[in-house]
Amino acid sequence: MDRSADNRTRGTYDAIIVGGGHNGLVAAAFLARAGLRPLVLEARAVTGGAATTETPWGPEFKVTALSYVMSLMPPTIVNGLRLPEHGYRVVPMGPDFMPFPDGRSLLLTGDEGHDHAQLSAFSGRDADAMPRYEAWLRGVSDVLAPLLMKTPPNVGSTRPRDLIEQLRLAWAMRGLRTRGAADAVRLFTMSISDLLDEWFESPQVKGTMAINGVIGTWAGPAEPGTAYVMMHHTIGDVGDGKMGGWGYPIGGMGAVSAAIRRSAEASGAHVLTDARVARILVRGGRAGGVALADSREFTAPVVVAATHPRITFLEQVERAELPDDFVADIERWRSRSGVVKINVALSRLPRFTARPDLAPEQLSGSVELCHDLEYVERAFQDAREGQPAAAPFSDSVIPSILDPSLCPEGTHIMSMFTQWVPHTWAAEPRRAELDAYADRVIGLYDDLAPGFKASVLHRQVIGPHEMEREYGLVGGNIFHGELSTDQLFHLRPAPGYAGYTTPVRGLYQCSSATHGGGGVTGIAGYLCAKRILRDRRWRR
Repeated sequence: MDRSADNRTRGTYDAIIVGGGHNGLVAAAFLARAGLRPLVLEARAVTGGAATTETPWGPEFKVTALSYVMSLMPPTIVNGLRLPEHGYRVVPMGPDFMPFPDGRSLLLTGDEGHDHAQLSAFSGRDADAMPRYEAWLRGVSDVLAPLLMKTPPNVGSTRPRDLIEQLRLAWAMRGLRTRGAADAVRLFTMSISDLLDEWFESPQVKGTMAINGVIGTWAGPAEPGTAYVMMHHTIGDVGDGKMGGWGYPIGGMGAVSAAIRRSAEASGAHVLTDARVARILVRGGRAGGVALADSREFTAPVVVAATHPRITFLEQVERAELPDDFVADIERWRSRSGVVKINVALSRLPRFTARPDLAPEQLSGSVELCHDLEYVERAFQDAREGQPAAAPFSDSVIPSILDPSLCPEGTHIMSMFTQWVPHTWAAEPRRAELDAYADRVIGLYDDLAPGFKASVLHRQVIGPHEMEREYGLVGGNIFHGELSTDQLFHLRPAPGYAGYTTPVRGLYQCSSATHGGGGVTGIAGYLCAKRILRDRRWRR
């Protein structure tokens, strides 16, 4: 550990942030910009949590181990922290490419005329429906998207302050009107499969569109609530004005975390790595600091937990300090996953049988392994029955096409976000089974692009167990908790505590299990910092 860094962090702090993931860093940055002196404590040797750039095969190849694309971080955070001045740069992804075993393919660029022709090869009806479907989604998201930047009210409370917040929420939703409100409820409760059935008929078209509804979830496309997961992944953009637009951070996802950290430190925050918090110190019902695993202690009147709620409330806070019903809520918090992340270094770009003429730029978006809607559902059912998917689906990208700094000239990095394996695999390593699973994914791509398997120079396979042990993603869940209807908004992560507070005075929370979490958004960290600053004003 860097002892000089330890020496620099000794002293009095206004706030201690437990966990140096991107939300913890955002909270620290905004608190520091407000004049407070925050300390960030990170258990690992590097900050960033799941948003890191790693070099598993040596310094020449850089991979974004887990999180791999940007979309949902709002301008309020990007501009408020002046991230571009600290190295933040995101370039929009290219077209979405979906090759199929029958030799056909879809290449969707966002150009209405081009995409209509592509979709017409599968269904004229679907080609005509797509612009109407996107317009409908845009109309609903125009009202729902701003809710991500609002602290959920304490629904059901009759305290005057809480009643005012509930009325403000109702006023903010007025733009939905009767039809829009009905559409919003349907999005929150429907399956992505049922929703797509209402608009489209081609199994291939529906299959590729269903991916956004199941990414990172322990739920197949037929499960209720997956329509909302699709909406969650659709409402952002990367500054290009395109709904659902995604992009690559230059330098990988670690560059995003590094920019946030530099912004925080430039404003006066201190960051200490290799500093695992063992306990959050509570005296007289109020948080007053933390004790590290190496017995060092740091004190502050405010403690912010940016870690998974099961770690915070079931391991780091004494049970006697928490109400029984709150503990029960955290114990039942569902954080399952069946995700396996596979990163590979390639000696060349894949050449797909369906479109051997594709230019590199046409492979710079998603390169999906998803044959149709039934293909996705079958993969989930395999895992639900206790077996890894015989034919997994994969949401894959090749960021090195647009960011050559990631690897040597002539080679490429491919990031594969795949599903599913049984969620119980989080409990123990499954190295042999994971390797066999990765072999199948690579083999399925080889079927579509002969020679792909031979082009793999290196590979990294990260399963649910590794995600939990190495990165703090309990259950391997990238959202710190499933995005199901009963775990959203004012229920995230427990009724009465969705406003970034906890039952312990002075202890706040801003993990991805709080509202706004899910993806590299920084929203939870931002709203938590606002809550802390507001509470300080109220106390004064």
